[in-house]
This record gives sequence, C-alpha cells and structure tokens, in this order.
Amino acid sequence: MDSLATLGPLLVVVGVAGYVVGIATPYPGRSFALTALMVGVTLLVVRPPSAAGGTQ
Repeated sequence: MDSLATLGPLLVVVGVAGYVVGIATPYPGRSFALTALMVGVTLLVVRPPSAAGGTQ
C-alpha cells in the first residue's frame, strides 16, 4: 500500500482528535493539530496517480 495513501487519512484523524482535545483542554503545541489536519487533507486530495487508482 502506498505510504501517502495511508498517511493522509491518519493525519486527518490525528489533526481532528488534537483539535477536539485542544478545545477542551489547552495544551502547548495544539496549533500543530491544525497543521496536521491541513497536510492530511492535502495528501488526500493531491495523490500520485498510482495511489488514486490511475495508471502511469
């Protein structure tokens, strides 16, 4: 399995979880949750053709 195809959804889940925890309890570095979310969504949208099911 392509590593970018697994890293995207993983970062989205970690980013959302970090954001929800950051709302309930402020902690140092919580802004990285939004960064992880943005990078995860980007990896979901912009994938290599092989990961998206296309041919090269």
